[in-house]
Amino acid sequence: MKRIGFLSFGHWSPQRGSATQTASDALLQSIDLAVAAEELGADGAYFRVHHFARQLASPFPLLAAIGARTSRIEIGTGVIDMRYENPLYFAEDAGAADIIAGGRLQLGISRGSPEQVVDGWRYFGAEPRDGEDDADMARRRADELLEVLRGDGFAQPNPRPMFPNPPGLLRVEPFSEGLRDRIWWGAASTPTVEWAAQRGMNLMSSTLVFAESDEPFHVQQRKQIDAFRAAWEAAGHEREPRVSVSRSIFPIVSDLDRAYFGRERESRDSFGMIEPTVQAVFGRSYADEPDVLVEQLREDEAIAAADTLLLTVPNQLGVDYNAAVIENVLQHVAPALGWRDAVLS
Repeated sequence: MKRIGFLSFGHWSPQRGSATQTASDALLQSIDLAVAAEELGADGAYFRVHHFARQLASPFPLLAAIGARTSRIEIGTGVIDMRYENPLYFAEDAGAADIIAGGRLQLGISRGSPEQVVDGWRYFGAEPRDGEDDADMARRRADELLEVLRGDGFAQPNPRPMFPNPPGLLRVEPFSEGLRDRIWWGAASTPTVEWAAQRGMNLMSSTLVFAESDEPFHVQQRKQIDAFRAAWEAAGHEREPRVSVSRSIFPIVSDLDRAYFGRERESRDSFGMIEPTVQAVFGRSYADEPDVLVEQLREDEAIAAADTLLLTVPNQLGVDYNAAVIENVLQHVAPALGWRDAVLS
């Protein structure tokens, strides 16, 4: 069995044909899609976080709202850019949202992707320390977050507090037990996956990785997963790690599917510059009749190596269409690949 969820970028734009004209549309439809996905039997509802863009940005109100409307589905991010985050506020917000959701949050964090504005994190009050760059700052803040999420007291209590304190040093509240083990690091290179494993974070790998060879995307991604698991074992962690990969998968079962994604049948991996000095390999999209998709996906080594698959969804096409995409994968693709025991009724 493989966990299957969706990953939404939460775009909105006041353009003809977009089902999400406003931020309100994107947010409310995100909640509705998570509810629909749970009803269909999907395992996860995940959302990207991007600042200074017409996309989802502040994840915790959204995750809390979804947590209050659902009862089973995992709720997560893919990913929160730690360059922008205050670890203590993060821990408070995440603790509250996780408690509302009954312990279902799965939070992907990372150094972040290329931004909409130059050094946008500076507008949020962030500043690297001497000798740090922005990536170092993000990793330091991730370490600080992980430490806070252990739940140990660290703050000296006021001898004359407004309200009575428990004995000893204080921690941020509310504290959600177990959330520390549900933090994922969004990684794109072998050194970074090893760094995440050493710290006991789960691995979240996207639709691109840094090009470390000229091999196909899925092979390079699988090798990073192997390196992550080897580093995890070497670190001696007691629990089993989780690994997710993201894919664009569109079973073509209707004329509407064919109109939207028929051209994606010719999709191939591509190489390009993700940053001025960093080349990445971008994974192909999968779009075809279900029986063809099954054979194509059977060859994807990274999907086989992961326990969780996140389906990237075109949220601007609306809740009904995206729910249909998820349902088609669950019904027509997943059972044939052994990801589900039987076709859903």
